[in-house]
Amino acid sequence: MRPFQIDVPEHVLADLRARLSRTRFATPSDRTRWNAGTDPTDLRALVEHWADGFDWRRVEARLNAYPHYLADIDGQRVHFVHIKSARRGALPLVLTHGWPSCFVEMLAVADRLAADFDVVIPSLPGFAYSQAPDEPFTGRRIAETWQHLMTTTLGYQRYGAFGGDIGGSVTQWLGALYPASVAGIHMTSGSLTAGIDPSALNPDELAYLDAERAYDARDGGYSAIMSTRPDTIAAALTDSPAGLLAWIADKYRDWSDCGGNLNTRWEADDLLTVATLYWTTDSIGSSFRPYYDHPHSGPRPPITVPTAITLSHEPLMAGFPQSLAQRAFPNLRHFARPERGGHFMSHEEPDYLAEQLQTFFRPLT
Repeated sequence: MRPFQIDVPEHVLADLRARLSRTRFATPSDRTRWNAGTDPTDLRALVEHWADGFDWRRVEARLNAYPHYLADIDGQRVHFVHIKSARRGALPLVLTHGWPSCFVEMLAVADRLAADFDVVIPSLPGFAYSQAPDEPFTGRRIAETWQHLMTTTLGYQRYGAFGGDIGGSVTQWLGALYPASVAGIHMTSGSLTAGIDPSALNPDELAYLDAERAYDARDGGYSAIMSTRPDTIAAALTDSPAGLLAWIADKYRDWSDCGGNLNTRWEADDLLTVATLYWTTDSIGSSFRPYYDHPHSGPRPPITVPTAITLSHEPLMAGFPQSLAQRAFPNLRHFARPERGGHFMSHEEPDYLAEQLQTFFRPLT
């Protein structure tokens, strides 16, 4: 374990700006903006700001104000932020992001939790400064790495876990595999329905699953190519920063609680911070690994630890019955269905989410 500071070489930033200045923009496929994906007009505005108005060095300094570390775990480099509370005996929480996000998403909620908890924010393997694994990249494998990080590297005997999206799956695996170490788990989204017997479902639950399949049919193009031909799309996005930004912005608009208008939830610099981290670490291709390696995921053991769910306010979670969560998590102690805060709730609603995490984890300390 060693301290780490983000320091992007100037020649990398100069190359990025040069590529952005040569961007060729596509002709829209549909007259209705965003109907066919990232709108070229909005993309042009973001690209121009990225090239001429975005101050990475200012962002870099802000990020480096947090305590970053690198650790070698089973021969794999893991990056994480570790914020220690001033409160003696504070329960540690590990917060795990999803795709197409990064550790930055968790910083705002971590700021609000640090008075009561030690907070650990790892970068998923293959994201940002964490090394991509050689073996299949599954929720179980990441959970094993996080357990090593929390108990062996950092020396905690007991901790709580939170995550959404891929991070939600990892959090569930932590609860399933390490009930002696994990005080409780809290998710906003993720594979909440995994392992449930369809023949036992009630009409509301079946209706939700039908709606989920219908939504995936409309939105699942990104997942299909990342699951089957990740290297093909990675070749384009690794070479074109504008293409990388379009791929990311499409999901930030669709999945956040922005009502179809990115500007209501996201400052341009927030999106460009994420895009710059993907670009300068050359990690967009490796971030597809959880999708490509998903067939290697085995059945998850039962989860018996205390569980909380704060459903993200996004289309995929609309109509999710509480009974499904109760089937999956027999020790479900907290279930909230807020009307705000989408897929990236840690960034979108940090005050509300911090309150949810405090409500659930304080009694478990």
